[in-house]
Amino acid sequence: MAKLIVSDLDVKDKKVLVRVDFNVPIKDGVIGDDNRIVAALPTIKYIIENGGKAILLSHLGRVKSDDDKKELSLKPVAERLSELLKKPVTFVPANEGQEVEDAINKMQDGDVIVLENTRFQDIDNDFGKRESKNDPKLGEYWASLGDMYVNDAFGTAHRSHASNVGIAEAMKKADKPAAAGYLMEKEIKFLGDAVANPVHPFVTILGGAKVSDKIDVITNLIPKSDHILIGGGMAYTFLAAQGHNIGKSLFEPDKVDLAKQLLKEADGKIVLPVDNLAATEFSNDASREVVGDDIPDNMMGLDIGPKTVEKFKEILKDAKTVVWNGPMGAFEMSNFANGTLEVGKALAELKDATTIIGGGDSTAAAKQLGIAPKITHISTGGGASLQYLEGKELPGIACISDK
Repeated sequence: MAKLIVSDLDVKDKKVLVRVDFNVPIKDGVIGDDNRIVAALPTIKYIIENGGKAILLSHLGRVKSDDDKKELSLKPVAERLSELLKKPVTFVPANEGQEVEDAINKMQDGDVIVLENTRFQDIDNDFGKRESKNDPKLGEYWASLGDMYVNDAFGTAHRSHASNVGIAEAMKKADKPAAAGYLMEKEIKFLGDAVANPVHPFVTILGGAKVSDKIDVITNLIPKSDHILIGGGMAYTFLAAQGHNIGKSLFEPDKVDLAKQLLKEADGKIVLPVDNLAATEFSNDASREVVGDDIPDNMMGLDIGPKTVEKFKEILKDAKTVVWNGPMGAFEMSNFANGTLEVGKALAELKDATTIIGGGDSTAAAKQLGIAPKITHISTGGGASLQYLEGKELPGIACISDK
């Protein structure tokens, strides 16, 4: 069923509550990366350019005590948003109560306000974690502040919070629309289509430390993928399942039998490293060498080797849909980043292919290489994109009204 989109709404003269994902890195009041703010601009601009009043809600960081509140205020975010929009943005240092209601009542068409961090609701009361436990009363209160609701925070779509599911459900009960923003629409389109109806050949690239983090993704995508390329620490559990010596490499001994089962189910679709860049210890300065798919006892695999890079590239060159989640090695160390970077380059060189990247390290690699503009879609939600690839229904999407 197609979901209601912000562009389906008549926002003129309306108070539009927008759940955005402004969970950006801030230190000493300085924003380290404003990509998530920039990603929300199309939805915000649609609302204010069409005469709506944009009331923005977001969480920021993990709020555990009053001591966290100074560093986790959304005030610097509101200031940066004002610069990006080139117009005043009002910051309200609360998200409930008279101050909030007065600020909203004073809004003119085209105005933007940012309410304080929604997760302050997890400590600012006597009722427990109202935001993250989806307190229905809080959802109803926030819903009462607006005429319509737009969820543009895919990064929290896998969680059922008061500021996404709570507001949307309360809106629908009140016969008010709950729509997806443009960023959410893109995530639904690209990740959803990749899972449900990919153009073939469809290649999945999976990396990261643990098989256990990607079991459901592999299981869901085996019947849909033509190839599943596996690198990173999780590859060594699979290599161990094949009987290879993996030395001191990271692996999950309790998942070896599962890896054997997945290899059997995949029937040749899973492609593992044929060589590895191994080192004597987990250090960028460690003694390292390229070894085969058997790793010496005194070494650990920290990246895919050059033959594997070429093998992966050969498979990728004919792909029409590619989903990449997770690095090919210890990407955070420059001497073990080559596999991840080469995979990124291969994706950027594909013609007439839909390429989708999800996960922090994969996204970081795309930015480091400067290939982000050549990638069809870079997901803004790590945990959410992973659950979407697992084929799970995300509560933050399920709660949006159908067309």
